[in-house]
Amino acid sequence: MRYKLSDQYPKKRAFITGAGSGLGRALALALAADGWKLGVADIRQQRLEEVCSLIEELGGQAFPFGLDVSDKDDYARVAKDMTGHIGIDLLINNAGVGDGGPFVDYSLANWDWIVGINQMGVIYGTKYFLPGMIQQGGGHIINIASAAGFSNAPMMASYNATKAAVISLSETLYVELRPNNVKVSVAMPLFFKTNIMESSTASEEIKHISNLLVATSNLEAETVAHKILTEAGQGKFRIYAPRKSRTLHWFSRIFPNLFLKLKLMGGKNREQFEQRLEKKYAKMKRKG
Repeated sequence: MRYKLSDQYPKKRAFITGAGSGLGRALALALAADGWKLGVADIRQQRLEEVCSLIEELGGQAFPFGLDVSDKDDYARVAKDMTGHIGIDLLINNAGVGDGGPFVDYSLANWDWIVGINQMGVIYGTKYFLPGMIQQGGGHIINIASAAGFSNAPMMASYNATKAAVISLSETLYVELRPNNVKVSVAMPLFFKTNIMESSTASEEIKHISNLLVATSNLEAETVAHKILTEAGQGKFRIYAPRKSRTLHWFSRIFPNLFLKLKLMGGKNREQFEQRLEKKYAKMKRKG
């Protein structure tokens, strides 16, 4: 499929973090099929090699970068290499981890870890690639946040806070960078089929509920990637997937007090919620 982004940026140069799996991989492969030159970054070398092979098979060009997005010096080196040798039109700040637990038990070391990846990784990427975009007269930044950034479910304080920060940063830059012809979009999906909790330090109970939410979702990473690239090309700032994410966001903004009361009620019935998820998952398994 040809995306409008390809017409807007005919040199077709993109950099994607967390490209070795999940949504990052889906985004990379979608752009590869449209002939993009892709700087793909991931902390896991084997996954990076696998996605590069797939990119080449689809007709794209792959430039792999081993990168820990929370390491600002390493990121500065990678961004300099990417900008100097390939260039940049589209930056997708995708790398992220899921985690959770009671705030009172959640260690400061874990806060440093998740903020470093989910929040500072986005800031570093934007900081290092933005000057090149401004100098050449334009570009596009897509930040991958989450519906968690506005729904703020209990037991997920660290994840919620980092994704809220990404939404806030994106909205700030959307207006600030307009005179420089640098566009900004932020994606706020609900749960979809991905490995977001793979590196989680959360309790087995929280991991179990999160994995059930992923497993019972009908939303695939490829569908989310297609929606993001399509709507970013249309110039949309907020990108929701699925439609329920948009409904949830606007409900939280129009009826904030009611939204909070409903969350309080939901917190009292966590066991019932988990049981419903278990039943839904079992039903899906039976259907194959």
